[in-house]
Amino acid sequence: MAPPEQPQNRRFAEPPSLEDIEAIAANAYDSIPEELRRHVGDVVIRVEEFPDAETEQEMGLETPFDLLGLYRGVDLAHRSVNQVVTDLDMIFLYRRPLLDYWCETGEDLEHVVRHVLIHEIGHHFGLSDADMERIEAAAEGRGGEVRR
Repeated sequence: MAPPEQPQNRRFAEPPSLEDIEAIAANAYDSIPEELRRHVGDVVIRVEEFPDAETEQEMGLETPFDLLGLYRGVDLAHRSVNQVVTDLDMIFLYRRPLLDYWCETGEDLEHVVRHVLIHEIGHHFGLSDADMERIEAAAEGRGGEVRR
């Protein structure tokens, strides 16, 4: 199997569409090591324009641009072998907030989407935001808070 294509600093003539973000997310997912990916299981990854009104209210968002991605489901740390699964685990990536962040920061869009996707996968594994910030800081060889 060929390694996933790794586009670098892709240029867009128009704002990336939902389909463009889906393709970037699929490429990012394929780049995650298999030993982690196999534990993601049947998590569905969806790209939407914005979080819905219920999510905005539930998360206490000031604006829908405040949320780049979201994991919905029962994380692996809280599952029981006797538990009957009634809903799919889902990761949502929100196109317009991602594009807004991309434009504001100038970071590579593929990097931003991959970072948010991995962050949400971390929630699937039961990691908190603080856990993931510590892991990222250690991986980057520095302490303190990590940009999000």
